[in-house]
This record gives sequence, C-alpha cells and structure tokens, in this order.
Amino acid sequence: MLELFLHLLLLFALSPLLLGVIGKTKALFAGRIGPPFLQSYYDIWKLFGKGLVISRTTTWVFRAGPVLSLAVPVLATLLVPFGAIGAPISFAGDLIFFVYLFGLSRFFTAAAAMDTGSSFEGMGAAREVTFSCLAEPTVFFSFIVLARLSGSLSLDTMFGQALNTAWKSAGPSLILVLACLFVVVLVENCRIPFDDPNTHLELTMIHEVMVLDHSGPDFGMILYGAAMKLFVLGALVVRLVLPGSTGNVLLDTLLFAGGMLLLAVLIGVVESIMARLRLLRVPQLLVGTLLLSFFSLILLLR
Repeated sequence: MLELFLHLLLLFALSPLLLGVIGKTKALFAGRIGPPFLQSYYDIWKLFGKGLVISRTTTWVFRAGPVLSLAVPVLATLLVPFGAIGAPISFAGDLIFFVYLFGLSRFFTAAAAMDTGSSFEGMGAAREVTFSCLAEPTVFFSFIVLARLSGSLSLDTMFGQALNTAWKSAGPSLILVLACLFVVVLVENCRIPFDDPNTHLELTMIHEVMVLDHSGPDFGMILYGAAMKLFVLGALVVRLVLPGSTGNVLLDTLLFAGGMLLLAVLIGVVESIMARLRLLRVPQLLVGTLLLSFFSLILLLR
C-alpha cells in the first residue's frame, strides 16, 4: 500500500512541475524570466473550471480520447518502479502491457482527432501514429536488453537492483539503451527535435493539432495526461541513471524526485540548443535510434 500511495502521490503532484521546469530552463537560455514553475497547475485548474464546446458532428469517440489520455498514464505508472520504490503491480510480461497501454491511448487520441472531420487534425494523427510506429521497436529492443540482463520479463525486476551489477558487466549496452530511451521520451511526448509543443503553425504541428477542437475539462485532461506520460516514461530513464538504493524510503523518494527534475532540465536544455527537425528527417532519426537499440543487443549477445 505504501508503494501505491507514493506512486500516485508523486505522479499527481509532480507531473505538471516537470513542464514548469522545462519552461523555466528554456526561458533562462533565452534571457527571459519565463512563466512560474507552477504555471501548468494554474492552467489545468483553470481548464477544469471552464465549459465545454463540442461540435455536433462528433461522437463518443471524441470524448473518449481525453479520458483515456488521462487514465492510461495512471495505470501505466503502477507497473513502473519510481527509483528504488518498487512497482505496486508486477507480473511476467508486463512490459508488453505497458507499451500497448500507451498504444491504446494513442489510438483513441488519433481517433478523436479524426472524429472531428478536420483535415488538419487528421494530418496530425497520421504523423503521430507514423512516428510512434517507428519508436515502438526501439522500446522493445531496449527492453529485451534489460530483460536479458535481469533474467525477467517484468519491469519491476528489469529496472530493479540488478541494474547495479548490469552497469559493471554490460555498461556499453546500457549506455546505448539509455540514449535510445531518452529519444523515445522526446518523441512520445512530442518534444523538440521531433515536435515543438509551443508552435501555433498548424502545418508543422503534430500532437497539438490533434487536440485543437478540445476545450475545458477535456483539454485539461489532455494536458494533465501529457504531463503524466512524460513523468512515467522519464522514470525509466532516471532509474537507469540512478540504479542504486539507500534503503531509506524517504531518501530514495527524494533522490528519484530530484532525478526527475534534472531530467526536465536536460529536456529544456535540448529544446534550447536544438531546432525542430525537418519532417522528412524525423523518420531517419528514429530508424537510426532503432538500429542503435539493436546494436546494444548485439553487444550484449556477442
């Protein structure tokens, strides 16, 4: 019960803060003050207090997209260890369930976008699905490496204490896996260099264009769900970097929270020093990441 409580507390309380840290980091590089760290909390709270505007041409699919985009990260977080805090739910093969939970959310988000009948939203949905299809094999190859090292098909064991020994015996493979998972975090959360979450040009938008017709609480659920997704996927990267455990629950929780904030700073730095890639270059980068994850498996099996 303690693990379940800590997981949900960290997820609901810290997820929007990551967006604030990213925004502040980018503002620092631009020489601006930027929005407050808690701006995302204010925005989500304000959206939940607004009314809904729903087109008469939409169906229940349009309303299901925001609900699943919020519910899926909550379910997925129960399968992932937060630092040294074990996952509340663990079973053999849960890594497949984890990946396709996000696939379910992506399907309904894209379907909700196309349900509006808007050509722009359909374009964004097509790009989102294409990039995700290219990123998914990278995730599986990375998980295969971790499963091979841990001898388990459960995320809790794969990202458990065995990582300490794995870094000593298979450091090069884990470095490649770490780089691949960081790229997956960027592409799955539509961050630069794959997408610009702050753009307002519809022809270049991917994720943002899919939610143009959502408003009020529905849009609030989408924003909150996106922050949670960043938190859950980022937790895998942080665990790879900080595989140890102090044995003190409070200290382990603080170390994990600090690692997540540092990850947000790193994402802000990347978005500050890089430009968004041309659309044709994105698949090339994702294929390159796939080959890198496959090479990490070859290094392990050689």
